[in-house]
Amino acid sequence: MRSVLSRSPAETEAFAASLAETLSAGQVVALRGGLGLGKTCFTRGLARGLGYPGDDVISPTFALVNEYIGGRLPLYHFDMYRVESWEDLYSTGFFDYLDAGGVLAVEWSENIQAALPEGTLYVTLCALDDGTRRITLSKGEDHEPAGA
Repeated sequence: MRSVLSRSPAETEAFAASLAETLSAGQVVALRGGLGLGKTCFTRGLARGLGYPGDDVISPTFALVNEYIGGRLPLYHFDMYRVESWEDLYSTGFFDYLDAGGVLAVEWSENIQAALPEGTLYVTLCALDDGTRRITLSKGEDHEPAGA
């Protein structure tokens, strides 16, 4: 488990961009944290690190998935906020994207915890009292359960 502190959206994006350089095809990045904690900002940084401008990265709240094609690896950005059942999850195409050769960034991943593959990288964003964000990275059995 590894944690860093971010004092601004720019720092969050820069950290995510550096992380993106280490990701490979098929990697799932499970983003966890409440509303407004920086999940989309983190994904914007991933996009930049994969070779996209990042300026057009927005939360796929209503689209469920946004695709960013043309960088070092495709980035598939999911929002699972409204996913409440296996049927809902299948309708997003999530399982097809696992084999599409890109990186999957999944906001509200706690809603699909049972479907996340082995080797998922968990990114948990927490607000501290001074407005700083603690960003914690963990894999597999090292990740903290939701609400921890």
